[in-house]
Amino acid sequence: MKVTYMNGAGNDFMVVDARGQSWDFPRMARELCALTGADGFMAVDYAEDGAAADFRLHFYNSDGSRGEMCGNGARCICRYAYELGIAGEQMRVQTDAGLVLGWRLSEERYRIRLNTPSVVDFSRKPGCCYVELGNPGIPHAVVEIPGLDWAKKEEYRAFARALRFDPAFPKGANANLFCRVGGEAVRILTFERGVEDFTLACGTGSGSVATALWCAGQAPGGRLTLQNPGGELEVEIRGEGGIVRELYLIGPTEIGKVLELP
Repeated sequence: MKVTYMNGAGNDFMVVDARGQSWDFPRMARELCALTGADGFMAVDYAEDGAAADFRLHFYNSDGSRGEMCGNGARCICRYAYELGIAGEQMRVQTDAGLVLGWRLSEERYRIRLNTPSVVDFSRKPGCCYVELGNPGIPHAVVEIPGLDWAKKEEYRAFARALRFDPAFPKGANANLFCRVGGEAVRILTFERGVEDFTLACGTGSGSVATALWCAGQAPGGRLTLQNPGGELEVEIRGEGGIVRELYLIGPTEIGKVLELP
């Protein structure tokens, strides 16, 4: 079995081609992620009948829990599928959160259409915007932390972890802390559900922060640069009347070592 290590802006994954296989994905996620300390595990599979997709993405967090989708993971899996000849430069990916469209922009840069927000709720918890991308949605809690400093992340850990498990969010939530850093740039730090730690980047988290700002009228241009500890991601929003119609994520992908395992 070949296992490919990939990362998108520092968000890293162990990836396999599982077409035609019957593997124990939760166990593989725990064991393979432990080899490198990766954030998640992804398996490419045949798309289900009627899905109108080029392939199926199975996504698991490093603790073996299944995830609905992953923004950086989706960009990486698009490159993986392109490199293996599974899909062309434009592709359709079946995920638990719905169909995801992807585009190859260059050898390393990929663009995906994130799942459209199904929930944007500013009233569920004071000082927080709750966002779900897709249906069933990927849950995100978005909170502004003025002067957010990555070097002080340990000072935010207790708050972020409490937010991740807050009873206001029945499914739990990824905790996204952010601050504006001038113009259309935002600094972000995400404590991810299933990883149970801060990660170097979160694609759906970046999309959720951008969604919260746009819906609040604080990103009228519809384009933001999200500065994650692992690198920059771009988010484009198209919509009207405070309703997001299309949400896009753009950023780098990297293919690392390929492991040959029994």
